[in-house]
Amino acid sequence: MSIFDKKRLQTDRFGINVDALRRGFYADKYFSNAALMLNRLQAEGYRYRGRNPRGAVGADELLVGNIEVEAQIFNRRSPTALIAGVDHALAQLRYATGYFDGNDTWVETWQELEIDAVQDGVVTFYDGDPENVLTVLELRGRYRDFALLETSMLGVLSRASRIATNVYEVLEAARGKPILFFPARFDLPEVQAIDGYAYWLALHRYHLDTGIEVPPLVSTDAQASLWSGKGLGTVPHAMIACFLADSVETMIQFARHIPVESPRILLADFNNDTVAAARATLSAYWQHYVAAYKEGNRAEMKRWTLRGVRLDTSAKLRDKSLPESAEPGVSPQLVRIVREAINSAWESWDLPANLQALASEFCRGTQIVVSGGFNRDKIARFEREGVPVDSYGVGSSLLNNDKRTNSDFTMDIVRVKLAGDWLDMAKVGRRPCANPDLERVNLADFD
Repeated sequence: MSIFDKKRLQTDRFGINVDALRRGFYADKYFSNAALMLNRLQAEGYRYRGRNPRGAVGADELLVGNIEVEAQIFNRRSPTALIAGVDHALAQLRYATGYFDGNDTWVETWQELEIDAVQDGVVTFYDGDPENVLTVLELRGRYRDFALLETSMLGVLSRASRIATNVYEVLEAARGKPILFFPARFDLPEVQAIDGYAYWLALHRYHLDTGIEVPPLVSTDAQASLWSGKGLGTVPHAMIACFLADSVETMIQFARHIPVESPRILLADFNNDTVAAARATLSAYWQHYVAAYKEGNRAEMKRWTLRGVRLDTSAKLRDKSLPESAEPGVSPQLVRIVREAINSAWESWDLPANLQALASEFCRGTQIVVSGGFNRDKIARFEREGVPVDSYGVGSSLLNNDKRTNSDFTMDIVRVKLAGDWLDMAKVGRRPCANPDLERVNLADFD
């Protein structure tokens, strides 16, 4: 459930391999060992016979195999993290809490868990002290029933929250300009759904915090699957190669065959002459656009509207329009030159006076999209310098997991149930914490 729509994600969309979770296939081996030990201790009726270093009253009556614990999960990204992946973790608890009996039959025990969790989309704060954390999930129940899930729950929370927070920081740098989500090619296809959901959460959180609504723009249907959206895109460099490096003809055929709902955006750098490609494509589209205008055919006018020009010049190349001393790649200077070339493209067309304003509007309405090596810092630079970019395509940097972006989660057992009472039992340096955003969870909601 997110704080934005109050809806649980549809569990079947996660693609969870339930049997693998139940059998510990995704669990760090020491959790498998823990579950095995506890199940065998329960089978033999073992009661605690240790030294009891903390002096717990009634320890000698404890059936360790059935010990009930209170576990807390928290994030350690400083100073803040945008939390995502909670529903996925809860779905794991719903379908993989329990044990296999002596006949290898699964016995589910999720009904016996007591769970409090935050909703996706909340923000946590961390000051570096693990004794002062905001928990995102707390669960109380028999440890052997969910020990195998720690690895996979922490994994999805860490990844989703890291990407959501990375996207949010990029939105801040871009000052609310659209961010095209392009990391699909840099990771396994299986992660696209949760990654795209994390991106969607970041957009909604940014809207909540700033009032600025940013449209979701993802490149694959899988990335949009958890929020019932669709991927968007135009043409790859490969398509231009199929047209023998003719960017204009590629875009003409795109307009002819692709539904008008797909924006017409020229990938302008194939021949390393973005100005020429942009102006030639505008000229070619204009011929069709003005014909539709004269007929009053708005659908065809939309078909032949060049929505944008995308600059994706390699960092090692200097565009043909720039002097030798200019910065290579997609630079502020290149964007400004292309913007001016687009704005003035109509001036070279032989137009009657009554069409000149229309032609100027047609050209000026073409946006500039930049991509290739963009991250938070580069976007911040472009915005600081007032570069006329309309939207940013961002890829692998949104997956960053370095010292600054690390969003690792930890699960600690902080209490155990002994003789009917909850007893503090955290390791030294940790303690039970809380979070006012926690809410009681009913796992039946995932049925």
